[in-house]
Amino acid sequence: MDLRISGKRALVTGASSGIGRACAVALAQEGVEVCVVGRDPDRLAAVVSEIETGGGKAFSVSVDLSTESGCKSAMNACVEAWGGVDILINCAGAAPRGHILHDLTRQVLNESLELKLYSYLQLSQLAFPYMKSKGWGRIVHIAGAAATEPTVTNFAAGLANIGILNMTRALSDAGARDGILVNAICPGLTNTPRARGTRRAAAERNGRSISDAEIEEDIRQEAELTPAGRPAEPEEIAHVAVFLSSEACSYVHANAIYMDGDARRATP
Repeated sequence: MDLRISGKRALVTGASSGIGRACAVALAQEGVEVCVVGRDPDRLAAVVSEIETGGGKAFSVSVDLSTESGCKSAMNACVEAWGGVDILINCAGAAPRGHILHDLTRQVLNESLELKLYSYLQLSQLAFPYMKSKGWGRIVHIAGAAATEPTVTNFAAGLANIGILNMTRALSDAGARDGILVNAICPGLTNTPRARGTRRAAAERNGRSISDAEIEEDIRQEAELTPAGRPAEPEEIAHVAVFLSSEACSYVHANAIYMDGDARRATP
């Protein structure tokens, strides 16, 4: 399938590893110029090098997207380099696990919302005028399956993610007549450094250490509970994100695509 996005310009957040990195690389393979955004300049540089080694074009911006100034700096870098942006993939942020009664404070919830929900919204607001001026744009939010699968330990993630799904609908309504398509992907358990980091952080908050082997076993056991029996790979999520970012995706508005190995029990 010809996705017809070669020469487009994309801003990808959370791009230093995991799903964000996979999205940036996959877009570059389709001929898209990519701005990779995150906090760690060394890891971002490695992603840029990987893209350029494969014949693609990319540059990086290291900022804190939990702040208004960080979001503006990321978009300004794209405007200075390209004059605007055509594709926005929001993938920054991971809410910590913690029991809703014992572990979650206002500070923890605020930090989760600032990095994930608020940055997604602000970057979308900043991208809209450039997309509207061309009559074409694609915004993809990586929201997470916790949006509609609440548990006692994933409330922080669920709160941010359900907000993102609401925002996806509202932004889609705002952009549909101007050729701007806004959609979301809700991954379940995915084989990423983030999946391991959240487990390690949860253990540390409970005053215990956890080995790499224990983390891998925890991930294996969680994956076994899904009908698919395995976690997703970041590249699998990226394939769908690239399609939603393409010209071939021309009539998909305000959808949330669940990529959770059939873990979700709701009907479609």
